[in-house]
Amino acid sequence: MKFDQRTGMYLPDSARMQNKGYGEAGASWRRRAVKGFNAPSGSPHEDIDFHNFTLRQRSRMLYMAAPLATSAVRTNRTNVVGIGLRLKSRIDRDILGFSPEQAESWQKKTEQEFGLWANNKRACDATGMNNFYGMQQLALISWLLSGDCIGLIKQREATRMLPYSLRVHLIESDRVATPVTCQNGMSVVYTTGKNRDNGNTIYDGVEVDSDGMVVAYHIRSTYPFELGALTTEWSRVLAYQEHTGLPNVLHVMDTERPDQYRGVSYLAQVIEPLLQLRRYTESELMAAVIESFFTAFIKSESDTDKVPFNQTNEEGSSENEYSMGPGEINVMRPGEDVVFADPKHPNGGFDKFSVAVSTYIGAALELPSDLLLKKFDSSYSASRAALLEAWNAFRMRREWLADDFCRPIYEVWMSEAVARGRIYAPGFFASPAIRAAYLGSEWLGPSQGQLDPVKEITAEILACREGFSTHEQSTIRLNGGKWDSNVEQLQRENEKLKGESPDPHQDGDKKTSPGVA
Repeated sequence: MKFDQRTGMYLPDSARMQNKGYGEAGASWRRRAVKGFNAPSGSPHEDIDFHNFTLRQRSRMLYMAAPLATSAVRTNRTNVVGIGLRLKSRIDRDILGFSPEQAESWQKKTEQEFGLWANNKRACDATGMNNFYGMQQLALISWLLSGDCIGLIKQREATRMLPYSLRVHLIESDRVATPVTCQNGMSVVYTTGKNRDNGNTIYDGVEVDSDGMVVAYHIRSTYPFELGALTTEWSRVLAYQEHTGLPNVLHVMDTERPDQYRGVSYLAQVIEPLLQLRRYTESELMAAVIESFFTAFIKSESDTDKVPFNQTNEEGSSENEYSMGPGEINVMRPGEDVVFADPKHPNGGFDKFSVAVSTYIGAALELPSDLLLKKFDSSYSASRAALLEAWNAFRMRREWLADDFCRPIYEVWMSEAVARGRIYAPGFFASPAIRAAYLGSEWLGPSQGQLDPVKEITAEILACREGFSTHEQSTIRLNGGKWDSNVEQLQRENEKLKGESPDPHQDGDKKTSPGVA
């Protein structure tokens, strides 16, 4: 009889499971390399929800105190959102029966109308703090640090200057939690509960039905353990409006496992190396500061216990007080000597070690180390490869943010705009296909820039010439601009330049405006 670690029972040799396949590799319990590798794992709610409170606190502290963590989050903020993801209407004119001119006119008017709401922080933000593009930045940072970000759709009375009632209220993930009366356990980390009214399960504030569909969110009025907070009140908010099907709650998160309803901090996998690197950097910095001190020690052959330290004489100075300065003369007592400290802390490997650790951290965060450290000293090909790899992740997160935040808000706004008659969209409320055709959109953000503009612009010109790319796609890649707007502006500029061109038949003595022929 031998004890079987898998079953926790004593089994005869004939009944013991034989090692086969992965049992002789990563799943082996007898190989020396993995024998002590105990890796317990449970459901997503056990592995994620029960530990999210700790992960959020540590991620936020590292963002505030560890420069590398700050760089990781802000680099994503700057490249994913930048000054904001701008609406580019992309209606399906074939379904709507629009001509190219009609489609272009409708899209341009809709973008202008959306700007009335999005550019005014009092019109779009329930707190009045940010315009729509500032809220995008805030939602992304909150998502990266806390694992998810919640946006509540609210309504305010429309006025003459603020013609839309739609408002968005961003709240941090801490305020979405399972009510105390619904929890099954008393521990603060035990976040799963039951809605006693309908029997639905609540996973860390997210209520799902028997099919696993999200139906509601439970939101608390205060933060957990908030000092000076009033009595906590709970609100149950339906995920979608009952009559229209439009969202009431915008949940921005990145799922990594099935049956997962709460997100994980972007820094979760690198919290330990970030913390250790911060400690190492602080110790090296302190050592360098100490090394810079010019310290002198007074050596005395007399009994120091009997030396009257800090006794002042008639002039008010201490009898054993010495000073250092230009032209300073100190008369020492018999038997006293001066020894200068010469601290040595040679550590030529600090930079190399820090870069190596930053490379591992950057690999987990999908950020090349030179972009994470803002230290660009590689060759052109290496730097371009690193930038392209980073932009794969930036574009992916940009699309996620557009799907979870921008497009749902655009749909709610468009529904109100059509209902109020500010946007003419026949059939919008009658047919889901027509509705989807009107709601087609792209959200354009900052471009990745160019390392060698001549090479990259030349490549885009060739791609457009051979039909591998459109002028609009190339414009977005090069500078994030709008090709249509560029063409219109160039036409106006060329007309002006044409009108200001000097007439070669004019009198040479007559002054003319400078221009280009």
